[in-house]
Amino acid sequence: MREHGVLKRVRLIYAEAIRRIDGNEDVPPETVIDSAKIIRNFIEDYHEKLEENFLFPRFKKAGKLVDLVDVLMQQHQAGRKVTDITMQFATNQALKNSDDRRKLVDSLRQFIRMYNPHEAREDTVLFPEFRKIVNQNEYDSLGEDFEKKEHELFGEDGFEKMVDKVASIEKKLGIYDLAQFTPKI
Repeated sequence: MREHGVLKRVRLIYAEAIRRIDGNEDVPPETVIDSAKIIRNFIEDYHEKLEENFLFPRFKKAGKLVDLVDVLMQQHQAGRKVTDITMQFATNQALKNSDDRRKLVDSLRQFIRMYNPHEAREDTVLFPEFRKIVNQNEYDSLGEDFEKKEHELFGEDGFEKMVDKVASIEKKLGIYDLAQFTPKI
């Protein structure tokens, strides 16, 4: 589930957009809309659909983590609505209007606030437990199926293309250089 790395980096882009809007700095709207498109296509329509179609049903069938799976599913649905709002207000016109800017910032904050714990819970509870409810052969077979689906939707190097898109957005915002985040102690 390396898609979580893409999700984390988009959340950093969203945080930078919030910082800039709050500081009355320029935010190129294409950086937010392009990030939201990555979320829509690579996270929601691909990654989350895999979880919903192949992982969540196995948990329900096994009677394991059913309450968690239900919440994660609700959050996927809420995330899609938040992405719709983000896409609606990530425009030059909306950024000129204080109410629309606030709506954009609210949607970005809601996305970050929900997906930080969402992803952490999947990584530390759901995915480790998944290894216990499927055998190694089924696990490996699912991995191959997921890889095929990725190639079908995004090409042979689909993940790498998404990482490159994220890096390009980070560069536009001046947040690509990892060294800049090192504290000066």
